Amino acid sequence: MKARDLSVLLGVILIIVMLVVPLPGWLLSILILCNISLALVVILVSMNTREALQFSIFPSLLLLLTLFRLALNVSTTRSILSEAEAGGVIATFGSFVIGDNPLVGFVVFVILVIIQFLVITKGAERVSEVAARFTLDAMPGKQMSIDADLNAGLISEQQAKERREKVESEADFHGAMDGASKFVKGDAIAGIIIVLINIIFGLVIGMVQMDFTFTEAMNTYMRLTVGDGLVSQIPALLIATATGIVVTRTTSTGNLGSDVTEQLLQYPKLLFIAAGTLFLLGFTPINFFLTTTMAGLLALGGYVLLRPSDEKEETDIEEEEQTESSSMKSPESVVNLLNMDPIEFEFGYALIPLVDASQGGDLLDRVVMIRRQLAIELGIVVPVVRIRDNIQLNPNEYRLKIKGNEVAFGELLLDHYLAMTPDIDDEEIDGIETKEPAFGLPAKWISEENKDDAELSGYTVVDPPSVVSTHITEIIKQNAHALLGRQETKQLIDHLKENYPILVEEVTPEPLAVGDVQKVLAKLLKENISVRNLPIIFETLADFAKMTNDTELLTEYVRQALSSQITKQYATDDMSLKVITVSGKVEKMIAESIQQTEHGNYIALDPESQQIIVKTLHDEVEKLTLQEETAVVLCSPAIRMYLKQLLDRFLPQVVVLSYNELEPSVQIQSVGVVNVA
Repeated sequence: MKARDLSVLLGVILIIVMLVVPLPGWLLSILILCNISLALVVILVSMNTREALQFSIFPSLLLLLTLFRLALNVSTTRSILSEAEAGGVIATFGSFVIGDNPLVGFVVFVILVIIQFLVITKGAERVSEVAARFTLDAMPGKQMSIDADLNAGLISEQQAKERREKVESEADFHGAMDGASKFVKGDAIAGIIIVLINIIFGLVIGMVQMDFTFTEAMNTYMRLTVGDGLVSQIPALLIATATGIVVTRTTSTGNLGSDVTEQLLQYPKLLFIAAGTLFLLGFTPINFFLTTTMAGLLALGGYVLLRPSDEKEETDIEEEEQTESSSMKSPESVVNLLNMDPIEFEFGYALIPLVDASQGGDLLDRVVMIRRQLAIELGIVVPVVRIRDNIQLNPNEYRLKIKGNEVAFGELLLDHYLAMTPDIDDEEIDGIETKEPAFGLPAKWISEENKDDAELSGYTVVDPPSVVSTHITEIIKQNAHALLGRQETKQLIDHLKENYPILVEEVTPEPLAVGDVQKVLAKLLKENISVRNLPIIFETLADFAKMTNDTELLTEYVRQALSSQITKQYATDDMSLKVITVSGKVEKMIAESIQQTEHGNYIALDPESQQIIVKTLHDEVEKLTLQEETAVVLCSPAIRMYLKQLLDRFLPQVVVLSYNELEPSVQIQSVGVVNVA
């Protein structure tokens, strides 16, 4: 244990000893001086902190110092009442304040106690209570502000985490200060009670047990009581003042001294007004020489402060121009242009109200919810969406980029609603023909006056923020595999390792590197399979990675292990599934056309056979689409990934499953067969 830590523990033990063991006068004098020194150090530290969290130990320190001071009061009271003596420090303080008139000295002491209790202690307690209340009330708003800055790309994930921790620490600190300020109040009340006890019982003990006259007892015990009160109330006053400074301190760039002088003297011209006022007061019965001298000093101070401010303003302008010029020439300014955001959302100037909270825009909050929703659905942490306006776009246009490439665009009419057309078109609804951007459904932009009529006619009516939020969600889902890189995969692995360290060690870095795991997860995401169940995925990789490092085959094994998840994803509530099956002839044709190379396996089917399979499957998919059913193709596990490779070029939206990827309890209903003549 360090000597510094040991000293704190010994100090606490000494406080407990002081409560029960009588101490000699010389030791009491040393401890009293230590108490005053600690109080001075605390108030100096509180004045030199830029924000309250820099003195986060203050609530606990306040409790220890209060306990130390009360233990001193107990020890000095015991010494005063039993021996009419409490050390040289208390006697000196008492004689200095009282002088030849005990009554005047006692009145001065009472005034000091009143100031400390009613003004500083009560004020600090009230400020602590209000600060704690407002800090807790402001927490949700601060958290939303952090999320908004994060989604706008103004801060990184690490910066957002640090700011959230700071908000939580501020709330904890002010809550602790609210409770700790009660100790200051209790200490002041206890000090008043101890003073009364010393005076009353001191007179009784002095006159009854020590045969003092009333005057002798009054002089003796009044001097010691006032001295004892002063040596305890002065540190208490300093600690109470420090409490008030800490809880009223806001975030600043400097300490209290620099802030006071900088802000109080930030308008030097006002010193001339004050100087003129004092000079005019000299023509009253007030001493003319004194007021004129003070006015001259104020005017001189204003003149001295005014000259450097003018020079500083010119210097700042020159430095700013030089900084801008040098920054444009520096190589770092060019390097920063190479940074590319994973997700960018750009919009024309007419769509600014979507983002501007002062105009009612809530797109930033919606993006926060989208990232949380996709984290649950896909099992990955979606990167921050960089949102910014672009004057090169049309006023109502927006576009979405993934890693610098435009993947989607659309137009919004903020003063309209998007009405998705039902099966039977209602010609009575007037609107601007368009398409719903996320799914390509026919729709109309209608005015607010036609909103109720459209809903009654069976239209699905959506406001513009919901339209763009849905579009962003779907685009991110479609491109989730492109957003998951090695760095993001490493974060997922590290998160899994916290709860499953042995499982992770079996998979990576041997036999699979992070890149191999990333390829498996990306292939799952590309076919809309969530990777949230990482334990099962890693269990499967641990079992089969020892036999093969082909990520295509490993992905198929993982899909089979996730059969329960895949079944729930595509089967109906009654555990039935309509599928298009693949004939044995087609399966044999595909199996025979598989080419094995050192870089992996791929299908090498002749163009004519490909065309026949794709056309047959396209016809079957159209039939299912007319019935509003999801197109699912069911085949054997041996050819599933090769059939998917073939369809990705022509029908990428078609879901291809193998028999092993479905639970035995699923009732499969074949509604079509892929066959060749």
